Amino acid sequence: MSRTLPAQPDLPEDVDAAGPPPGDGPDAATITPYRDGPLIVRGNFRLVDQDGTEIDPGRETIALCRCGKSGIKPFCDGSHKRSGFSAPSAPSRPRPAAQLRRED
Repeated sequence: MSRTLPAQPDLPEDVDAAGPPPGDGPDAATITPYRDGPLIVRGNFRLVDQDGTEIDPGRETIALCRCGKSGIKPFCDGSHKRSGFSAPSAPSRPRPAAQLRRED
C-alpha cells in the first residue's frame, strides 16, 4: 500500500498555524509537546541537522515528529495516529536539575 506524502507537514487539527505570539520578544521560539502527538515549534527558530546543515521548514510554525514513524522526518506526517503513539504533554515527573534550582 502506498500513499502520497503531504507537501507540508501536518499540524494537529487543534493547532492554529499562527499560534500565540512568542513571549520573550521577536527572537523567541515556543516548543509545545502535544499529548500523543508532535512537538509544535512556533516563532523565530533555526532548524539544522546534526552536521549543522540548515533545514528549510517553509513556515514559521512546524510539527516535529516524536513517534519516529513519520515518512517526512524530522517533520510530522500524522503517523502517530495510526501507530498508537502515546506520550503526555508535560513531564510525568520533574527533572532533577529543576528540583535543584528550586532548592537554591
